[in-house]
Amino acid sequence: MRLSARQPVSPNRGGSISAEPRINDRIRVPEVRLVGPSGEQVGIVPLAKALELAQEYDLDLVEVAATARPPVCKLMDYGKFKYESAMKAREARKNQAHTVIKEMKLRPKIDPHDYDTKKGHVVRFLKQGDKVKITIMFRGREQSRPELGFRLLQRLASDVEDLGFIESNPKQDGRNMIMVLGPHKKKTEAMAEAREAQAARKAERQGGGQLTADADEHAETADESTEVAEVAEESAEA
Repeated sequence: MRLSARQPVSPNRGGSISAEPRINDRIRVPEVRLVGPSGEQVGIVPLAKALELAQEYDLDLVEVAATARPPVCKLMDYGKFKYESAMKAREARKNQAHTVIKEMKLRPKIDPHDYDTKKGHVVRFLKQGDKVKITIMFRGREQSRPELGFRLLQRLASDVEDLGFIESNPKQDGRNMIMVLGPHKKKTEAMAEAREAQAARKAERQGGGQLTADADEHAETADESTEVAEVAEESAEA
């Protein structure tokens, strides 16, 4: 029976107040404004009548607006409603974009090969929709040549200008010079594109497997045809 108390009241009245809505026989009012299973307005009815309808439809009577006068209640499958709400919340958290700041450290006299490697990492971070903090580390006499670091940061920003922009201009911070690059693409867009690319790769792999299976089947058919032809030729010679 759906009208049984699904959420027993704790005997400790000093405990925390539940955020769950009251359902079925936990509702303690003389009458309610009833909403039907499909959202239709039934009107103000006695609580006993609302509970009777809930039992008739094999649904729960759920209080959805306790502060209204009279309270608003709806006929629904409360277990299914809670499950669907949890799935929606989970999907929302999954798609939620968190701003991430990656960091890349360079030396003012960096080797060309190392520069290309570091730049590749910056490109990957920006494509993912992440910000990148670029730090130029000065040592010894290099501290007297801050223009080397400034030119290197400007060069890097120019090399990746299609993917990002200078969000924080280069500034000296002790022995370091720091610049922050921001992505042109939003994090949510980057995540969506990554999922689409993953789905496309998966479909391509599955398609490749199907093509291989078709080719094997075609080869088997050809072998069978050749075998039949050879048997027929032997019979004709006999």
